[in-house]
Amino acid sequence: MVRLSQGDPNRQTVYAADPAATARAWLAQGARWLHVVNLDGAFGEEDTANQAALQAILRAAAAAGASVQFGGGLRSLEAVAQALALGVQRVVLGTLAARQPQAVAEALRRWGAARIAVGIDARAGRVQVSGWAEATALEAPAFARRLAALGLRTVIFTDIQRDGLQTGPAIAAAVALQQASGLKVIASGGVGSLHDVCAVRAAGLAGVVIGRALYERAFTLAEAHRLCG
Repeated sequence: MVRLSQGDPNRQTVYAADPAATARAWLAQGARWLHVVNLDGAFGEEDTANQAALQAILRAAAAAGASVQFGGGLRSLEAVAQALALGVQRVVLGTLAARQPQAVAEALRRWGAARIAVGIDARAGRVQVSGWAEATALEAPAFARRLAALGLRTVIFTDIQRDGLQTGPAIAAAVALQQASGLKVIASGGVGSLHDVCAVRAAGLAGVVIGRALYERAFTLAEAHRLCG
């Protein structure tokens, strides 16, 4: 398991060599959803080993009655179909959605809004693609409204400048995005404490992705469930 800071592949921390074992540990602590990102795929690299890891994670999740949300490198509808066929409950589209919004519409038509989400990854309000390595001209709120008009229901919003730094998620920006679009917004990036998790819930957001804070034992999943609901 690898974690980046601000999406920079040169600022990575390796936490574990066995993704399935890590998944089982989170599941044993009560996780009902696992957020899995294929970092190699996000950067356009081959990912045969990661596909095997995903399959092992899916088996662990199925055994626990949990669900997997998966993204990174899903650059075609064929790739989406393959991920869903493996047992992924919900895919997260990024670059494909920004460059080919008609593909999002087609994915929603084929598989339904419950199984398709879009990652809106922004730096200074502008959407980034290709593993956050390329900037687009898209502004996050306008992009979210366009996605909502296609029938999308869920986005995962990441403020890249906060990602992996544990300085707190961009709650105000996430709430503004939710209000502007009517979409369900899951906050991602920057969680460093139980206060952050509870603040996301209090703000009325749809959820929060927690990464580094759990790996570095800032708190436990059990504590998050107990104190933040």
